[in-house]
Amino acid sequence: MLAALHRLPTWLRFALYASVGVLVLAIAESFESGGVGRLTADTASRAMLKWCIPILLAGLGGLFSERASIVNIGLEGMMILGTWFGAWAALEFSPWMGLVFGVLGGALGGLIHAVATVSFGVDHVISGVAINIMAPGVTTFLSSEVFGNRTQSPDVPGLGEVDVPVLAGGTFFGAETPDILGSIADQGVFFVSDLASFARGLVSGIAIFSLIALALVPLSGWFLWKTRAGLQLRSAGEYPLAGESLGVNVIRRMYLGVVVSGALAGLGGAFIAMELTGFYQNGQTGGRGFIGLAALIFGNWRPLGILAAAFLFGYPFGVSLRDLDGQSTHALLLVVSFCLAVVSLWAATARRLVDAVMALVFAVVMFAWYVQTDVAPDWLPNAMPYVIVLLVLVFAAQRLRAPAFDGQIYRRGAT
Repeated sequence: MLAALHRLPTWLRFALYASVGVLVLAIAESFESGGVGRLTADTASRAMLKWCIPILLAGLGGLFSERASIVNIGLEGMMILGTWFGAWAALEFSPWMGLVFGVLGGALGGLIHAVATVSFGVDHVISGVAINIMAPGVTTFLSSEVFGNRTQSPDVPGLGEVDVPVLAGGTFFGAETPDILGSIADQGVFFVSDLASFARGLVSGIAIFSLIALALVPLSGWFLWKTRAGLQLRSAGEYPLAGESLGVNVIRRMYLGVVVSGALAGLGGAFIAMELTGFYQNGQTGGRGFIGLAALIFGNWRPLGILAAAFLFGYPFGVSLRDLDGQSTHALLLVVSFCLAVVSLWAATARRLVDAVMALVFAVVMFAWYVQTDVAPDWLPNAMPYVIVLLVLVFAAQRLRAPAFDGQIYRRGAT
């Protein structure tokens, strides 16, 4: 069965996984008192999409850097630079210029990281941490000089939103179109309506900025795995001496990977300022650069894996924003318990008894937590992405494969 599943087209396989996920959410919500389908509501999926975009862009940034062998702990700092430069340019010129300057601000941070790590051989972690320390200080100074306020800018315009015609209403060449998914969601049919409602949130009220970010996923995969330049960049992360022996300018490819990495992180920062909050504020990245690194690991250094991780990490944030009574967040405990039970069963069938027992113990703990409480704590959604990464590292570490030369110092001509 698993072999047949893997033979399916990638898009269909991911759609099936998503459908199963919605089914699990619908079942979990039904156990809550007066389950109202908030876990599968279009508002939850729409919020999930918005919250996942900065994580996705940071993860893609980490992908380009680490595929070129450079660990980029500085994604958070580059994202901070993107928030300020994106907000400033959007206010001074236009939202589209905000997007461009957000990219340039992050790319500047990437260039600094590349000079330090590639040209001067500075330890990758030390250089990244230095950028994370430097960026908040630089943006605070710029805010005081430009905005007349050390912590916050005026309201920043975004690029606007669109609805997908027919699926979520909206207009097509000025004519109103039907809302097919909305009509199905209103029928109240278990799972079918939940699936339609969840899908509707992904195709209605979509920020144009989000569409640009999502388009970068297949574009990144195409560049890294289908082009000569992408192959040369990946060779720098796997075996740079082999690339050098074939005439590849490994140093240039490393620079390209790190600068593109910073540019993508800066784009994520611009998204935060322009779409997620609507203004620049100190500390508004909230560690999303680090969560992007977690998404990179979870996604096994692959664009589609990073996208799946970003959705998974963004979902708890989206639910918690609209969970005034804590019931929906509480239902997530049951979802986690079920997923751990599935992991335990999978590990047992693979004859990994230690992993199976550990997963089963965690599943029982989460289920007991669910049964003994009525409302989940406020910190749970913020903690879930990190817990998920820890679980992946514990139970699926042997399936993860970082680039072979990742994090090492390269010297041209060295043996």
